Amino acid sequence: MARIHVIIPAYNEEKSIALVLRDIPKGFVEEVIVVNNNSSDNTAAVAAAAGATVLHEPAPGYGNACLKGIAYVAAKPPEAQPDIVVFLDGDYSDYPGEMVQLVAPIQQGQADLVIGSRALGNREPGAMLPQQIFGNWLATSLLRLFYGARFTDLGPFRAIRFSTLLALGMQDKTYGWTVEMQAKAARQNIPCTEVPVTYRKRIGFSKISGTVKGTIMAGYKIILTIFRYL
Repeated sequence: MARIHVIIPAYNEEKSIALVLRDIPKGFVEEVIVVNNNSSDNTAAVAAAAGATVLHEPAPGYGNACLKGIAYVAAKPPEAQPDIVVFLDGDYSDYPGEMVQLVAPIQQGQADLVIGSRALGNREPGAMLPQQIFGNWLATSLLRLFYGARFTDLGPFRAIRFSTLLALGMQDKTYGWTVEMQAKAARQNIPCTEVPVTYRKRIGFSKISGTVKGTIMAGYKIILTIFRYL
C-alpha cells in the first residue's frame, strides 16, 4: 500500500481546519501536515488538537507554505518518506474523502500527477466566483496552447508522486504555485490526469478571489508563470 502524506497550507482557517482534518479518510493517510502560514487566529492550535503535525511558515504566500511542507517531508529518512503527497486547502471547500479517488491513478501506475478538477466535477452554486472560472479557463487554455497540456482546472486539491514532486524543483512562493507544477509537469512529459471533484462554498473569506487586488495579482502571477517556464 502506498504511503501518503497530506500537506495543508492554512492561513486563518480556525473555523474550518478541524472539519478538513476530520474528513480525511482514517487509515488511508500516514501523516497530515498543516502549515500555519502566519495566521493571526487559532489555526495552529486547532490543527494540533485535531492530530495534525503543525509547521509554522511566517512568510506569507501559498507557495511558501507548500515549500515548507515539502522541505519537512524531504528531510525525513528515505524509509520514512511518502510515495504520494496530497495537497489540500484548509477552507473546507474540497471534500477530503475524495482523496481515495484522487490518488487512485498514481497507485495504479497511470499517472504521476493528478489534478482534482472542479470543472469536471460538481460545484455548489457560488462556490467559484466568475473571475475564478474565467481565470481557470484562461490559464488552462494557455497551458494547452503553449505546452500541449490538456487540463481543465488549476485546482489546489491534487496528488503527486513524491519523487516526481522533488524532480520538479518547485520554486513559486505565492499565487503561481499550482500552475508552475502543471507547466513543469507538461514540459517534462510527466504523466498527468484529472479526476472530477466536488466543490462547495468555503468557510470564511477568500484571501485571493475575495478582493479585487488579490484577483488581479493572482491572475498576473499565473500568466507570468506560464510564460516563464516556456
